[in-house]
Amino acid sequence: MVPIPAHDLPLQTVLTEGARVLIGQGTAEPLTLTRALLRQAETLPPFRFFVGPIYSDTFEGELPPDLEFESYGAIGRTARLARAGRLRIYPEHFSELSRAFRTGRLKVDVGLLQLRPSLDGRGYNLGLARDFVIDAARRARHVIAEINPWLPACHGGEVGPELEIAHVMEGEHPPVEMPPSRYGGTEQRIASRVAEIIPDGAVLQVGVGAVPAAVLRALSGHRDLGFHSGAATDELVELAESGALTNARKELDAGVSVAGILLGSRKLYEFAHRNPHLRLAGPQETHSPDRMARLSRFHAINSAIEVDLTGQVNAETAGGLHLGAVGGQVDFVRGARLSEGGRAIIALPSTTREGKSRIVPSVPTVTCARSDVDVIVTEHGVAELAGQDLDERARRMIAIAAPEWREPLERAWFDKRREL
Repeated sequence: MVPIPAHDLPLQTVLTEGARVLIGQGTAEPLTLTRALLRQAETLPPFRFFVGPIYSDTFEGELPPDLEFESYGAIGRTARLARAGRLRIYPEHFSELSRAFRTGRLKVDVGLLQLRPSLDGRGYNLGLARDFVIDAARRARHVIAEINPWLPACHGGEVGPELEIAHVMEGEHPPVEMPPSRYGGTEQRIASRVAEIIPDGAVLQVGVGAVPAAVLRALSGHRDLGFHSGAATDELVELAESGALTNARKELDAGVSVAGILLGSRKLYEFAHRNPHLRLAGPQETHSPDRMARLSRFHAINSAIEVDLTGQVNAETAGGLHLGAVGGQVDFVRGARLSEGGRAIIALPSTTREGKSRIVPSVPTVTCARSDVDVIVTEHGVAELAGQDLDERARRMIAIAAPEWREPLERAWFDKRREL
């Protein structure tokens, strides 16, 4: 199929009123396509975008009033849409979201994908992400693909002929890049405590952000670490270059790091290009607790907005606004708890930038239930919660809170216990 310029896309023929348009998420956003569609939005019937995390500037500035947005969370610049009241949230586990599109429970009319020529040159490769978007696109009425020569060709990213593509256009922009996360002394102290929990030979799942980035850098002195995660960042490259990451002890995918999406810079993309030691995989693999259970020493490291005194984790809302997502946290926590020698670690600073405690009496939104939680880490210590009663959990959580908040938290727990 011969690519056509963006301005020649016959969008009027594929978009009907109320259509759901799904776009590649994060770094896999097809920039030329989304920008072309946005330029023409006011001339098209009202439709809705289903987006994942947004890290580009595509949707900054004024947006057509009839344009609707949907997502499974408010991550990256998607949070701006949530603050403006323009984002519908589907609070789904990432693994269930993929199933919802695959089975048609959530229907897609138009799928916008970013592709590149395949490894053998006879088809296409997804480049940066093999996530729920490809499952949804297979169910879409129309698929429009942007062919982007700047993408890496990744093992596991091959797309077969079962994906019917209605139109192919030329990519005009390099893919979105995410610079490495910045962090300071607080995150480094947290990372040091987390690194002490993780043994040599552990298989890592790591979230995205300052704390997870600091954790990966703190593990450079470990040996024979493995990687099985929803996302890979630039810090994965550094871990491999340090010699700590070998995947040698993994019972599955020995010698190979597995991820669903690459969220990084050109450094990560060049590392991934044709690299036989890195494979993209769909949520049926990356987010499968059963698969994690078959990997011994599986350690899931994620962060949160706040955690309450009984261990309930809020990774979604703050001050009544959506700032995160259910995402894959519960999938990975449960997988780690099933793994022989595995641990599920939630790591977060003890206070916000404004000095408010992130260890709280109760959370407004429960992302991860206290029955699933294993261990919580802040810069002040480690709270082992699995197997502890409520009073002991509260005592341990107060001990890792910021010192100036411990007495108020003790009073709050005393009052709460009188109500139980």
